[in-house]
Amino acid sequence: MGSQVKTMKPLNIDDLPTPKVEEWKYTNLGRALPANLAVAEQPEEIVIHKNRGEVCEQPEEIVFTSSDGQHTQPRLRIVLEEGAQLTLIERHDGTGAYWKNMVTEIEVGPNANLQHVRLQNDNNEAVQTNLVHIKTARDAVYNGFSLNMGGKLTRHEIHAEIQGENGEVSFNGINMLNGEQHADTTILIEHQAPHCQSNQFYRTLLDDKSHGVFQGKVHVHQAAQKTDGYQLSNALLLSPDAEMDTKPELEIYADDVKCSHGATTGQLDEDPLFYLRQRGLNEAQARMLLIQAFVDEVIEKVENEPVREDILEATHTWLQTALNS
Repeated sequence: MGSQVKTMKPLNIDDLPTPKVEEWKYTNLGRALPANLAVAEQPEEIVIHKNRGEVCEQPEEIVFTSSDGQHTQPRLRIVLEEGAQLTLIERHDGTGAYWKNMVTEIEVGPNANLQHVRLQNDNNEAVQTNLVHIKTARDAVYNGFSLNMGGKLTRHEIHAEIQGENGEVSFNGINMLNGEQHADTTILIEHQAPHCQSNQFYRTLLDDKSHGVFQGKVHVHQAAQKTDGYQLSNALLLSPDAEMDTKPELEIYADDVKCSHGATTGQLDEDPLFYLRQRGLNEAQARMLLIQAFVDEVIEKVENEPVREDILEATHTWLQTALNS
């Protein structure tokens, strides 16, 4: 872990992306930012570096927090050398209205394995933007999971480059939104080498007047033969006023590939709800059971059992509050 002082540029709203930029067409950052933000004196920088063959038996945790009126620019750099293994839990919280503007750089070396769990529970008055750039070498595995529950506006933008053969990159996530929350997940995966696999599996729950966005793209370069790319986004609307925008994309220049993408948005299916009520459950119990199952299928992708149990408890608490309000 290390830090370095850098000169911070003044905040200029005019320099921020707007919906006129294609990748930001659903997300208006400038409009959501708190007024009178004070730029932090220096960025918070964390470096996690695991040496060749280093295996971390226990998960490591880092916490990024902010306070009312702050514009912070955290920087996280993760490097796993050849054969290293790590489970990293990244937590986000804060108090008041702030802008947490983060950059994450990840390098997964040959035959290394990174399990990356991101738990975002920023204050509901806050804005968080997180730009993530990932590079993987041959035989490397990156398995990412994101639980997004907080923030007035959040944007999780991921650019992954699969640079070595037999690499595997997975992005799994859950967005649980209510009130007037806005959550944007934008992913670009570049398959640059043959015999690699990528997975995107996101589910979004939207209540009240919340707004969800999923933009997922798989770009298969000509050299990336035998690519296997999978992408799926499911959204469940708990309120008629909620909104979901989904834009799945495939851009393929190789001949021998297996790629698929899909997206669904809708309300709870009445048939299984009716079936459960015929088995003795009341309507609230049946709804809870079906919605929890909708969420749990993604949580099962988290390999670490204690971490998985913590996430299940957090999502169950959110559902109890949302469905009983």
